[in-house]
Amino acid sequence: MKNNITILVLIAFICMSCDQEKSIEFASESFTEKELPICKNNSCPEVTINYVKVFGETPASLKINEEIKNFIFSALLMGEDTIPTAKTIQEAATNFIEAYNADKLQFPDMAGEYFAEISVNEIYNSPAHICFEMRQYLFTGGAHGYGTTSFLNINPKTGNRLTSSELFKNNEKFIAFAENKFREQQNIASNLSINSTGFWFDDDVFYLPESTGFTNDSIIFVYNQYDIASYADGPIELKIPIKEAIPFLNIH
Repeated sequence: MKNNITILVLIAFICMSCDQEKSIEFASESFTEKELPICKNNSCPEVTINYVKVFGETPASLKINEEIKNFIFSALLMGEDTIPTAKTIQEAATNFIEAYNADKLQFPDMAGEYFAEISVNEIYNSPAHICFEMRQYLFTGGAHGYGTTSFLNINPKTGNRLTSSELFKNNEKFIAFAENKFREQQNIASNLSINSTGFWFDDDVFYLPESTGFTNDSIIFVYNQYDIASYADGPIELKIPIKEAIPFLNIH
């Protein structure tokens, strides 16, 4: 009898361990302005949102979903507000459309309708690290729209963001390594200024963008328009093979 109990306990323990190591699962979600009551009988700016949602009601899952929603809320934020007040994607999209309607009323000759395209995709997933690519492209008047790409790195066990120190070690050496890669990619000789070909690095000193993307085989850095070059130059991407960056990684 005791042996049977021991075996059952071991099986339960193994199952629990497997559950803990199981990768987080996602569902693909989408939303457009057509789902809003305000757009049922009225013409509305296009709002297209594609994102992922984590299954489950664990604290980690709830945190991750909250991070994703907050990115969407911030992307749709209009006016002088810097902190989103919306509680749902529907509310954030409605606020965006109402802002357009108010601007159109004030400036009836305004050329072009506003539009918003937002996406959040899971691009790397391991038991210790999930990376999301987050893109937004909005037109809210003017000569052209503006888009950005950023990344969100999460500890799937806690739902917390992974800090730079948790992702990288020997940070100064890694930046020097990344600068060499950037110079190779952009054909900037080592004896020339980093801005010698027209880049806008502050104080003529190379630095990496704030967020870092990870895939199975690469580390990705994206300098968005106006970060280090003009709008016309477009986003500038630096990719570093994972196998070359292993000496600088704490986690992957």
